[in-house]
Amino acid sequence: MFLVDSHCHLDGLDYENLHKDLDDVLAKAAARDVKFMLAVATTLPGYKAMQQLIGDRHNVAYSCGVHPLNQAEEYDFAELRQLAADPRVVALGETGLDYYYQPETKARQQASFREHIRVGRDLNKPVIVHTRDAREDTLAILREEQVEGCGGVLHCFTEDRDTAGKLLDMGFYISFSGIVTFRNAEALREAARFVPLDRMLVETDSPYLAPVPYRGKENQPAYTRDVADYMAVLKGVDTETLAAATTQNFSDLFHIPLSRLGAAPLV
Repeated sequence: MFLVDSHCHLDGLDYENLHKDLDDVLAKAAARDVKFMLAVATTLPGYKAMQQLIGDRHNVAYSCGVHPLNQAEEYDFAELRQLAADPRVVALGETGLDYYYQPETKARQQASFREHIRVGRDLNKPVIVHTRDAREDTLAILREEQVEGCGGVLHCFTEDRDTAGKLLDMGFYISFSGIVTFRNAEALREAARFVPLDRMLVETDSPYLAPVPYRGKENQPAYTRDVADYMAVLKGVDTETLAAATTQNFSDLFHIPLSRLGAAPLV
């Protein structure tokens, strides 16, 4: 079986107390069939530091971007474009809108979000989108900026079935995290049952949002397996089927051949 953690922050894990080093993290993940991961940046300096930590590894790809909650200081759009052009970068983000924590930076968040989509269209690289308390503006900007030109994924999906439908209509993929295992997440589980297998990804968002039974502890890429096992039950398939589908979706969205991932093609 081959699983992909489609969204993690490898630079945020606890290497002092929980993991010996990055190789330890990757080995723990591989032992549970999580054999590839996308390391996602939240600032441009953080992206550079993340590259220093990870280097060129066959089982890790990069996304470059500025998180909506990191808009306290302006950044150089030209630098974003330059860094994102690196062949090792397969996506822009994470980007998007978060009005829950920082409504006062709304205008700057929106400008940044639009720029990520524009760079994504120019480079033919999809966007990784975060949204919280900003559903309508998120959908509006995706439409206005013609996100179909690059595609993307709504990561760590916590919206409802109606929002999922609107995103699917735009050609988006939808990624589910450990939140789907939480006791009070029935509306999210309804959305997960609705999203078709061929438009679904799984992720950890490590080190955040560890799934049950690890809730309250640091998350890590190995726990992608727990998300996949839970999602398979929701979808009424076995985990092998869900793993194959989500790996193929990852390959399609991020333009990474299955042979580059190290996964066998679907038959």
